[in-house]
Amino acid sequence: MEVKGILEKSAFGVCNYLAEKIGVATSRVRLYFIYATFVTLGSPIIFYLVGIFWLNVRKYIKNRPNLARE
Repeated sequence: MEVKGILEKSAFGVCNYLAEKIGVATSRVRLYFIYATFVTLGSPIIFYLVGIFWLNVRKYIKNRPNLARE
């Protein structure tokens, strides 16, 4: 996998996820996020960190092995 793909998957996963869900280009979501961060003096960064945490928990739950219940 190329470096750009790895960076986008790990660092920009939240923007990519939102873009796929609402059906717009990922670059547009990233641009709006950057604008919102400057206009609101950094408060969307909190949203981004929560989004990263949520996506990682979701990926963990989705990929965990199924344990047999006895």
